[in-house]
Amino acid sequence: MVALLAACGMLTSLQFTLIVPILPLMPALLGTTAADASWLITVTLLTGVVGTPVVTRLADLHGRRRMLLVAMALLVAGSVIAAVVPGFLAVLIGRALQGFGTAVVPIGIALLSALVSRRRAVLGIALMSGTLGMGSALGLVLAGPLLAWGGLPAVFWCSAIVGAVFCVLIRLRIDEAPTRPVRGFDGIGAVLLALGLTALLLAISRGQYWGWASMPTLGLAALAAAALLAWLLWERRHPAPLIDVRTSLRAPILPINVASFFATAGMYANHLLTTQEALAPAATGYGLATTTAAAGLFLLPSAVTMIALAPLAARVISRFGGQRALLLGSSLMAAAFLLRMLFHGAALPVLLGSALVGAGVAFAFAAMPSLITASVPPDEVATANGVNSVIRTLSGAVVAALFAFAITALPSAADPSFLSEQALLLCFGAAALCGAVTAALATVLRLPRLPESP
Repeated sequence: MVALLAACGMLTSLQFTLIVPILPLMPALLGTTAADASWLITVTLLTGVVGTPVVTRLADLHGRRRMLLVAMALLVAGSVIAAVVPGFLAVLIGRALQGFGTAVVPIGIALLSALVSRRRAVLGIALMSGTLGMGSALGLVLAGPLLAWGGLPAVFWCSAIVGAVFCVLIRLRIDEAPTRPVRGFDGIGAVLLALGLTALLLAISRGQYWGWASMPTLGLAALAAAALLAWLLWERRHPAPLIDVRTSLRAPILPINVASFFATAGMYANHLLTTQEALAPAATGYGLATTTAAAGLFLLPSAVTMIALAPLAARVISRFGGQRALLLGSSLMAAAFLLRMLFHGAALPVLLGSALVGAGVAFAFAAMPSLITASVPPDEVATANGVNSVIRTLSGAVVAALFAFAITALPSAADPSFLSEQALLLCFGAAALCGAVTAALATVLRLPRLPESP
């Protein structure tokens, strides 16, 4: 069960990066423009952010295995549509459905906390958290070979076939977890949250294309602020809210979610900056001038480290608590990025730096869902981890937008498609600061004491 849920988590995280390396080829493959092709990334993030709170809440109310199957089925359906039906619109719809797979990880964490002992649950959560980073890295590695082997349909058939197998295994190997009596679903809260998150993510992800001071960007930002404020006021008064706002805004949940934002920023910075170093021409002063397919290999040390250290992270959490694991992981991330500021421009420092960041992510990502699970009532575990998943997705969108802005503002004189060396160092410094902020938050957390393992 633990291995199956971890594998499902890896498949869902893979969807967000599987298109990234081949995005420049999409206009030619689908007969569209580069601006329209970029929606293939945005729409998956959008449905993941909007759908996850709703699906996880339904899981807490109506059955976690049931909604796990629904999320996986939507991912499979989207993959099949994108693989079978030709044209940009069909691929866009397929990518939107794939985004619902984001809910798999928080639902899987809730299942583990309900069905297995705490010791096994901590290990399982650590493995699932490790597979998030590994899936993201593997997406960057696999996209090129799959496209070369079978064209664009092969990219989507891979997800469809693996996802279908996982659906069958979930039916056969995973039991349903007990649920509380249904108190009704907060439809108005779901609509307000969806509207606010949609406007916010569109403003973040499309601002670079539309202009940060343009009317669409500013209008969406204003709409997001208004809708989220209305949602907050509604949830505080609703007897059965979509998300328990009082719980989410109090310690220790709020600082854990803020820490998640900064830790996730470090993980995505590792992906983007490592790829930048691998692909950039040597004339930039730091680039290794590798091919797109080879660039993904520089992320493998990070992915392998995350998986290899997941069992150790689980032991640290069981023995010393999630707070110390989070402090250790975030400190490792900060130190790794500081080292990358000093040593870059050759393959070995890039590989070692990627691996060290992966080590920090392994501990930090294993700790955060364990801390949240231990800090909320059992019947809110899926919802609380769903909110944390949304925070991580928004963090990735913010990092991608800031990265695009950095390239535009501080391009290399050798090739304006890449960062200048000074900009690369600034980005490493910002990523190290994210690790330091996470470490600072970890030191001030006040957490309920975890029960002893049975």
